[in-house]
Amino acid sequence: MAISESIAAGTVAKNGRDVFFAIGIVIILAVLFLPIPAFLIDIGLAFSIALSVLILMVALWIQRPLDFSSFPTVLLIATMLRLSLNIATTRMILSHGNEGTHAAGYVIAGFSRLVMASDFVIGLIVFLILIVVNFIVITKGATRIAEVGARFTLDAIPGKQMSIDADLSAGMIDEKTAQLRRRELEEESSFFGSMDGASKFVRGDAIAGLIITAINIVGGIAIGYIRHDMGMGQAADVFIKLSVGDGLVTQIPALIVSLAAGLLVSKGGTRGSTNQAVFGQLGAHPRALYVAASLLVILGLMPGLPLFPFFALAGGMAGLGYIIPLRHNRAVAAAEAVKNQEKANKAEEEKNSVKASLATAEIELLIGKQLSTRLLVSHQELVFRMGKMRKKFATQYGFVVPEVRVADDFAIPPKSYQIKVHGTVVAEYQMRVGEIMVLLGTRDVPELPGEEIREPAFGMRAFSVLETFAEDLKRENYTFADNMSVLLTHLSEVIRNNLPQLLSYKDMKALLERQDPEYRKLADEICTTHISYPGLQAVLKLLLAERVSIRNLHLIIEAIAEIAPHVRRTEQIVEHVRIRMAQQICGDLSEGGVLKVLRLGNRWDLAFHQSLKRDAKGEVREFDIDPRQLEEFGQDATKAIRKHLEAGERFVLVTAPDARPYVRMIIERLFTTLPVLSHVEIAKGVEIKVLGTIS
Repeated sequence: MAISESIAAGTVAKNGRDVFFAIGIVIILAVLFLPIPAFLIDIGLAFSIALSVLILMVALWIQRPLDFSSFPTVLLIATMLRLSLNIATTRMILSHGNEGTHAAGYVIAGFSRLVMASDFVIGLIVFLILIVVNFIVITKGATRIAEVGARFTLDAIPGKQMSIDADLSAGMIDEKTAQLRRRELEEESSFFGSMDGASKFVRGDAIAGLIITAINIVGGIAIGYIRHDMGMGQAADVFIKLSVGDGLVTQIPALIVSLAAGLLVSKGGTRGSTNQAVFGQLGAHPRALYVAASLLVILGLMPGLPLFPFFALAGGMAGLGYIIPLRHNRAVAAAEAVKNQEKANKAEEEKNSVKASLATAEIELLIGKQLSTRLLVSHQELVFRMGKMRKKFATQYGFVVPEVRVADDFAIPPKSYQIKVHGTVVAEYQMRVGEIMVLLGTRDVPELPGEEIREPAFGMRAFSVLETFAEDLKRENYTFADNMSVLLTHLSEVIRNNLPQLLSYKDMKALLERQDPEYRKLADEICTTHISYPGLQAVLKLLLAERVSIRNLHLIIEAIAEIAPHVRRTEQIVEHVRIRMAQQICGDLSEGGVLKVLRLGNRWDLAFHQSLKRDAKGEVREFDIDPRQLEEFGQDATKAIRKHLEAGERFVLVTAPDARPYVRMIIERLFTTLPVLSHVEIAKGVEIKVLGTIS
């Protein structure tokens, strides 16, 4: 009930406003025909001046021209109001002009006395100047701007509509936004078209004012001389003062409205109120103010020119040139502070939201309480060394690994740390805080108080002693590492072991975007006809799983383009890519140009060859080896490989091409970092040193 009553009240109020508006229009029309007393003419003239000032102020303060879209209608009503008052004053002047200068009301008499200073010639000259200013300068310029604005706005409509449709099709805007932009475009075209016609009202009003004033002067003098027996001089004095006063009263509001129209159409696409647009753009160049101030100083020093006004203006402009940059910098700093605060608030909201609890970091390092306190002193060094580590990975493997999020975790043991990949703990270690780790290898334990341990990254023999024995260890040429170095080495090795999980689809697309246009086109062709983008990502992941760098992505794309039309299995594509990248693989694994290899003996070559089950086309479909043989191979491989690893040698295991993936599958469970190559992956010109065989 209350809602229906409020709706009804709003409807009544709206209908009431409509009625009052219609009555106002009828009154304006009635003034054209009906005689009205002088005091009502004074009220009407005062209202006309107030309305013109209001229109000017609104035109100054609107943000854009379309915000005053009713201006053509308001302009027509204001013009009709002035013309009707003009006719009413003409009727009053010609009827009662013989009674004196107050015959047409006190407003006209006051203006005639104020402007003409008891001399109608002065008033006539001022009136003619106002007509010239309004008719020749302001009205003509505003009319031209309105014509050009309407023409260009109408010509640009098809292009703007196509732009809106394109944004909608691309998903950049929704249907509601598109409708709002179309409606705004329609309103803009209608507004500038209406302004083109409305400018003719102002021009016609100026012409009508000039004609009416001339009629008043001629007709008034004739009526005063013929009907009221006034002398020609007396009649001219009275009726010219009244006519010119009437013309001034109507031309001043017309001039104000013309100025408002000019400001409105000349604003164009500038946003903000007029004072912001003008002062903001004029004052946006302090150097221009300094140059203008210098010119004024020079003019003030010229002989015969007054010193004070030029120096005063020069000082004002120089002061503005100094103040404006300061205000601008403060405004920029304040805006930046507000922006940063909004970012911080948004980040805090996201952090505390339910969605934030679902998000997991790609790489996360959780540190126990006591270890965190130990590393807190060198936190900046930790961040710096992590940044260098990420750069090294980018150079070595060809893509940027994600940032490592470091956080304290009081739930884990105080001296421990955990390394998580995609929220899963993949490594953890309990650090000996305040001690250093001596890397032993094949050397004996130093004769110092400590405890023999295992290094977390590679499982090497190590010995933990207090930091105070660092100088003694240096004298005996032992290699040792502090807590931070141990942690970062472990983190680095964990990242290497999880490179495939860290190469996201987004990272792969970014790598393709950085390629030359020809290779981007080649990648698009093969990913639309032979292999998908996720398939390309799978190839890159399999390469990274064996620590093969993808920095030469263009070579990988070429190799995939060669083999993809003929095979579908990702593993077969990877084997072909490895053959094409043999030079890079051997170069990364060799030392001093020498590639050390450990061969698979004849027995195991034959065993793996017999375990490969092939189809009618000769392609490997299955790997079937006896579990006892598999166990025996693991023992033989461990015995041969460990001997060389403990000697500190860097080498690769070489096998037959068809058996290489399966040998790698077995070896990576025993020795994660040992590379396995096939005979065809050894590049030409590489010097080979055979360490032995697994037999």
